[in-house]
Amino acid sequence: MKVIAIIPARLGSTRLARKVVLPIGGVPMLAHVYKGVRAATALADVIVATDSQEILDLSHQNGWHARLTSPSCRSGTERVYEVSQSVAADVYINVQGDEPMARPEHINSLIALMKDPAVQVGTLKTPCAAPDIKHPHAVKVVTDTAGRALYFSRATIPYDRDGAGTRYYKHLGFYAYRKAALDHFVALPESSLEQSERLEQLRFLENGIPIHVAETGFDTIGVDTEDDLHRAEEFLTRR
Repeated sequence: MKVIAIIPARLGSTRLARKVVLPIGGVPMLAHVYKGVRAATALADVIVATDSQEILDLSHQNGWHARLTSPSCRSGTERVYEVSQSVAADVYINVQGDEPMARPEHINSLIALMKDPAVQVGTLKTPCAAPDIKHPHAVKVVTDTAGRALYFSRATIPYDRDGAGTRYYKHLGFYAYRKAALDHFVALPESSLEQSERLEQLRFLENGIPIHVAETGFDTIGVDTEDDLHRAEEFLTRR
């Protein structure tokens, strides 16, 4: 099974400008992402996908494989799809450029999921830390007994009506796709749930495409704000 990882990276972030090139421990955030992903030895390649000449130049300076993609891509998934049109693989793994705590265990968990040829889309969950349970920036996921996602939400799901001590799971934004799933995704319009939650993975669920979810013990801090950046730097410094 040929697996490649694609790291969508753009400079046009709104909440934290130019975040993928901001320094963490003296090196750009993107360098931490690339290093963590590249450490997964089962990958055939790791590709930075960007619409920025600056990020392309940074990649080449560091010896990273990178491709310039269209500025019209509306999401990381569309950028992965664009690369998939010219780079053949059995499985494409999507790791966002704002995940500096990415590590090989995340990639290996996704690859293990995709060894089942029936799985078209895979992703990850981890036990949700108490501060994240009610935080809308931490996306929660509930799954069925076979490990397929029932729903993703920024709300606190499931609702613990009787205070029984429900266990909550945080969704981590790492994905694995087969080519057919990517082709199907970009051909579909934005779904109503996707628009409501601003979670693009709901487009798969609303159109009957199962998402299989593997559990990992390694939480991450996706960097969207200055506070996220500081927390990620503190963690990486300790590690």
